[in-house]
Amino acid sequence: MTSQITPKPGVDRIALYQGGASSLPGRIDVLKLSSNENPFGVPEAAQKAVAASAAHLHRYPSTDHGDLRAAIAEVHELDADRIICGAGSDEVIEFLCQAYAGEGTEVIYTEHGFSMYKISAFASGAAPVEVPERDRQVDVDAVLAGVTDKTRLVFIANPANPTGTMIPAGEAARLAEALPPHVILVLDGAYAEYVDGYDGGAALVEARDNVVMTRTFSKLYGLGGLRIGWGYGPKAIIDNLNRVRGPFNLSNAQLAAGVAAVRDRDWAETAKVENAKNRAVLARGLADLGVPSDPSEANFILARFADEAEANDCEAALREDGILVRKVPGYGLPQCLRITAGSATDCARVIASVARFRESQA
Repeated sequence: MTSQITPKPGVDRIALYQGGASSLPGRIDVLKLSSNENPFGVPEAAQKAVAASAAHLHRYPSTDHGDLRAAIAEVHELDADRIICGAGSDEVIEFLCQAYAGEGTEVIYTEHGFSMYKISAFASGAAPVEVPERDRQVDVDAVLAGVTDKTRLVFIANPANPTGTMIPAGEAARLAEALPPHVILVLDGAYAEYVDGYDGGAALVEARDNVVMTRTFSKLYGLGGLRIGWGYGPKAIIDNLNRVRGPFNLSNAQLAAGVAAVRDRDWAETAKVENAKNRAVLARGLADLGVPSDPSEANFILARFADEAEANDCEAALREDGILVRKVPGYGLPQCLRITAGSATDCARVIASVARFRESQA
């Protein structure tokens, strides 16, 4: 008997997500630089908070995430009532598509934009629409040209993944101003904390009723393994997102770790400063070897090679040296490798490996 069980339109078009590799057969000295993780690990305060939460695992967590929203609001000077928390910012992106997209609508993302935008659009039944970038950077005019009566959401990562590039605040404001009133602009700020003087779009959210920003604890705060994220937007939009959010989507351990991490400002500043320093060393070292990258505002660089073959050969050489980086052909960048900015020692190891690869080509 032939099964007639089928998913709703779009689900079967979602490519299964594959995270960055984390191990190599026979190697114990693997350097994982494939997932943009914080090389300095987890804040001690967050570790202690998770340990303390173990005594209360029999209790259901708070449904309103009150303590975490209050801590985020205090640190970032925001209105706690307009904050929503999710299992990573990915879940907040899913909420937005669930609440505002669906069959017969469109969701815009850019040429090299984060893969979850397309996935979440398909999962909601909406049609994802890709618009071109210009030199691996969001092109506001191209985004606006892609908007139709069916458009409901526009996703912009700023800084972007996997390119590391970003558009200035004035361009983001121009985009928000030019969008028709039925469209929400979503500014994905997963890497916002790495940018000096950047609020992730908070001021734009405050000034308008059509902008939402998302943030994560997975990058700067080193909590990728716990999956904690949040969003900030107009009260009416946040209320609707909470209507589709599961009541217990974050555990006690997640909530406790998030509060401790966001309040540890010394940790955040140290990680930010070290990242900027090591990222510059990595970019400069590879550029000196003939491997350029665009100026990155995140915790990684996007190394560019002559073509896909050379990128693949270099990735293989790095693997031989026990170093894992990320190939990104799925983002339309087959000639590139995304490399996390690790510690100073990590960066030196990458540069030395690429130098040996270059020598082998001579």
